[in-house]
Amino acid sequence: MRYLLLVFTVLIALSASAQSEALRTKHFNLGKNGLAIEGYDPVSYFEGKPATGSAKYSIRHQGVLYYFTTAAHLEAFKKDPAKYEPQYGGWCAFAMGDYGEKVSVDPETYKILEGKLYLFYNAFFTNTLPKWNKNEQNLKKAGDINWKNTFK
Repeated sequence: MRYLLLVFTVLIALSASAQSEALRTKHFNLGKNGLAIEGYDPVSYFEGKPATGSAKYSIRHQGVLYYFTTAAHLEAFKKDPAKYEPQYGGWCAFAMGDYGEKVSVDPETYKILEGKLYLFYNAFFTNTLPKWNKNEQNLKKAGDINWKNTFK
């Protein structure tokens, strides 16, 4: 009886984890094969130079696939994924803060704020990073709320 209870508990936990992972990947800005940040190495942003990673150094974290430029970057990410993952699922931070919408990004238009990575739309003569900078505190506060509401 104890064994069956243990098995049942494990199955419920695995099911809940799979549902959580599916919800997470549904809301992230992912390309083909669940690839985040268009293949850019999230750790490279914190070194001041975004770089395209390689499938050779990759990890799927909670359903989201990340590429890295080096084994060292991959290991750094494994130790603290929350530090390196882009905010708002990799969607445009300005759009999430201004009107709560998921808008694609230019992976080379970014900002590190309070140790977190924020990405921005930059195409067709529109760069949202300067707009974000003009009202950063309010946009960040609204973006945090809007992103949480995405999961409700």
